[in-house]
Amino acid sequence: MKKIAIIGGGIIGATAAFYLSQLTNDHITVYDFPQGQATRASAGIISPWLSKRRNKKWYQLAKDGAHFYQKLVVDLALPDTIFSKSGVLLVRPEDSLSALEDLAHERIKDAPDMGEIQLLTGQQTKRLLPVLKEMPALYLTGGGRLDGAAYLQHVQKKAMANQVTFVDSYATLEKASDFWQVKTDRHTATYDTVLLSPGPHLKKLLSPLGYDVDIRPQKGQLLCFQTPFKDSSQWPVAMLDGEADFIPFGHGKLLIGATHENEAGWDLTPTSEAYQSLATGITPFIDDRLTLEDYPVTYQVGTRAYTADFAPFFGALDEEPTLIVASGLGSSGLTTGPYIGYLLAQTIAQAKPQMDPYQKPLTNYLNKRL
Repeated sequence: MKKIAIIGGGIIGATAAFYLSQLTNDHITVYDFPQGQATRASAGIISPWLSKRRNKKWYQLAKDGAHFYQKLVVDLALPDTIFSKSGVLLVRPEDSLSALEDLAHERIKDAPDMGEIQLLTGQQTKRLLPVLKEMPALYLTGGGRLDGAAYLQHVQKKAMANQVTFVDSYATLEKASDFWQVKTDRHTATYDTVLLSPGPHLKKLLSPLGYDVDIRPQKGQLLCFQTPFKDSSQWPVAMLDGEADFIPFGHGKLLIGATHENEAGWDLTPTSEAYQSLATGITPFIDDRLTLEDYPVTYQVGTRAYTADFAPFFGALDEEPTLIVASGLGSSGLTTGPYIGYLLAQTIAQAKPQMDPYQKPLTNYLNKRL
C-alpha cells in the first residue's frame, strides 16, 4: 500500500482525493491551507460552450469538464443546492445575438450538454429571471451553477468516509532519497507520491526543488446579496455583457461577480472599488425597481492562480514521475477543476488517461533550473 500526499485541498485536490480513495487502497493525506483559497470563495457558472477564447485545447478541456458533471453528480451524490442544471441566459446586445445563436448551433454538434438553444424576447427573459429588465437573450438549458464552498465541504466528507485524512495546515515539500518529505509546523511525514494542487502557492513550493513556475496570484471578489426572493433557486444564471455574472441560489441569495485583479497579489481585503465595479457593471441589466443597495451584502474573496497564457497545466513531471502538479485554473476552475482532479487520480492510480488534448507541454509553464 502506497502513501500519497496531496498538498492543496481545493477543487482539484479534494476531487482527486475522493477518486483516489475509490480507485486504490492507498493511504491518502490531504494538506489544506484554506486561507484565501479560491474554491472556498467561489460560486460559478458551468457553461463554457460559447466562449470566444481561441485556445482550442482549453475549450476541449472546458467542454469535457462540463460534461464530467454528469458523472460527478452521481459519484458524489451532489444535491441541487450545490450543483444545479439551472440553465444559463447570455444577455448581449440584440444585434449580436443572432451570431451567438449560430455559434451555439455549430458547437452543439459535439457538445450536446448545451441542451436546448432558445433565442428569447425581452419578456421571455424576464419571466425566467424576474430581476432583469426586459432584454433579449440566448438561453441554454444545459447551463449550470456550482457553490464552490459547499462543494468542497461535501466532497471532503465523502473522501473522509473513504478513510482519506485531511490536515488543516500549510505544508512544504522536500526530496528524501526515493521518497518525498512533507513538513508542517506540527509534523513530518514521508510519501511515495505527491500531488501539488495549491493554486498560486505552487511557485513557492517548487522553488526549493529547483523549479521555476509560470504562475501568479489573481484576486477575485464576489458580492453576495441577501434578498427576500423566495423562488430564486428556480432562476437561471446569467452571463451579462461585460464581466459581471449573475448567480442566484436558494433563499434569496444573489451573487454578482467576480473581479479579476491581477495586481492585488495575495491581498484578501474586500474593497469598495470592487463593489462599485460590480454594481456598476450589473446596473444596466437590473430592473429599475430593484435596488440592491437596500439588501445586506457580504464579500467572498479568494486568490486564483493564472499563467501568462491564462491556461491551466497538470500532470507528472518528466524528471520526477512521482511528483504531480496542477495549477493555473484562473476563473474557469469550477468548470475544469473537478475533471482535472479526476484525471490526476487516474494518473496516480496508473490508469494513464490522455491529457495531451487539453494542454500545452508542462515545460511551457514549469522548468528545472540548471
